[in-house]
Amino acid sequence: MNAAGMVEVVLPGKVEPEELQMRQRAVPTAGPGQVVVRMEATGVSFAEQQMRRGRYYDQPPYPFVPGYDLVGTVLATGDGVAPGLAGTRVAALLKVGGWASHVVVDAADVVPVPDGIRAAEAETVVINGITAWQMLHRKARVRAGQTVLVHGANGGVGSVLVQLAQAAGAKVIGTASARHHAALRERGVAPIDYRTEDIPARVRELAPRGVDAVFDHVGGRSVVDSWRMLAPGGTLVSYGSASTRDDEGSKQWPVLKLLGRVWLWNALPNRRRAYFFNVWAGRALSRSRFRARLRADLTEVFEALRRGEITAQIAAELPLAQVAEAMRLAESGTVAGKVVLHA
Repeated sequence: MNAAGMVEVVLPGKVEPEELQMRQRAVPTAGPGQVVVRMEATGVSFAEQQMRRGRYYDQPPYPFVPGYDLVGTVLATGDGVAPGLAGTRVAALLKVGGWASHVVVDAADVVPVPDGIRAAEAETVVINGITAWQMLHRKARVRAGQTVLVHGANGGVGSVLVQLAQAAGAKVIGTASARHHAALRERGVAPIDYRTEDIPARVRELAPRGVDAVFDHVGGRSVVDSWRMLAPGGTLVSYGSASTRDDEGSKQWPVLKLLGRVWLWNALPNRRRAYFFNVWAGRALSRSRFRARLRADLTEVFEALRRGEITAQIAAELPLAQVAEAMRLAESGTVAGKVVLHA
């Protein structure tokens, strides 16, 4: 890439990772209220894996630049933005657009990254950290002494959930494939092999009265089992439908089905609650309230990272030009933590 230009990754349609396109163009300029961020770290999350298959429920039409979040340094500021923001390391939640060397973001949407945290470390806890924090503290309201079940406890969101739950004083049961069990035990997690064990039966052994919260990214049949494992007063937080990743047909249907189940369960007089978590909820109603909550919660996550309550789990760091390899690695299910891309 020449000094005067930028590079971005384009998803042209439902393609294999090797068919992602690299595009060069001029570095964009910041409009009023905007900043240009020089990307230092972005990542491959489950959302991009679904977008590649045309399965993300509200993805834009092809072609577009994926990239759910980023961490980088403010390069330039537009009118109405404090010039002092230039040179600051920030994080931003985008949904799309992060897989680029330079990104234009509304100044109100960037959150400062504390000193002492590397860009790649901060990147592992932007979408993953905000999702985990809000599900744990705003939805399930987990407290000390409670027991929670985290599906995919070694994954991007799951690993942060485990650590934040433990920091809150909760006992954690986690599902994962057998190769991750030793690492989970070292962290004080009771592991369950989702491939070979009967999860509900094992949970009943570990928590005879049920668990106080379940965090389920699997969807489908799993979410029904998750609901049944709750103790009285317990909370189910569903935040995805990984089990339908490779399905054909409507991309909205798995989510609509989940929402229908959640509505029905919440109508029952059984002292249990279910939520379908969407990190963007409330943004259309009040953008200022959404931004304030995001800033407050992500700042809490960064502080937890700085204090060592959560650790950055980087599965691999690869340059943007190796995005196909990064996506293959993220989709392989063989790595723990986040696959991070850098410019």
